[in-house]
Amino acid sequence: MSTVPIGSSDFPLQNSEALAVPADNRVPGNGAIWVGIFAEMSEFALMFLVYFLAKVHYPEFFDQGPLQLNTTAGVLNTLALLTSSYFVAKAMQSVRMGYNQRAIRWLWGTVAAAVFYLLVKAWEYQWNSQQGIEVDTNLFFTVYYYMTFNHFLHVFWGGGAILWAIWRLKSGYYTADSHEGMEAIASYWHMIDLVWIIIFPLLYVLR
Repeated sequence: MSTVPIGSSDFPLQNSEALAVPADNRVPGNGAIWVGIFAEMSEFALMFLVYFLAKVHYPEFFDQGPLQLNTTAGVLNTLALLTSSYFVAKAMQSVRMGYNQRAIRWLWGTVAAAVFYLLVKAWEYQWNSQQGIEVDTNLFFTVYYYMTFNHFLHVFWGGGAILWAIWRLKSGYYTADSHEGMEAIASYWHMIDLVWIIIFPLLYVLR
């Protein structure tokens, strides 16, 4: 029985062209959004540095402060932002597959989670006021209000950016092949979520 040598041409799938998968190693979004993200992260990093310095010098305030906060509100806000990041990730996945309407639905879910976060945070501030907790109560609460209100503003702005992405999707600006702007917005939103994941344990959990 004779053996027939088998060459690469007998198996088209072995051809490098057929097997080539576009390697997308680029950074999502664009350079401008990453400059903005690094600037925002630097600002929050300074806040975290102030937090730790203040904690070293005034440990009694930072030991008792978290006990006076509404932990339930903090947990609800954490769940809201984690959920919103999941929705954004699903929206990006949908756009890359060309399912713009599905992406729009996921982004509306993100907006709903952002609104929920803002409402819970506004209620928490009101609750704090009823308990006699103000910006000038002590250094812990000064840091608390500065961090959380700054983050509150970022969620508000980020929610506006998500609405802009929804409009762009509806207008057909983002497609499976061209969605850099939406990637930039998604990256910014994930940054907002990441910052809160750091803020929550610092203010509500650590003693």
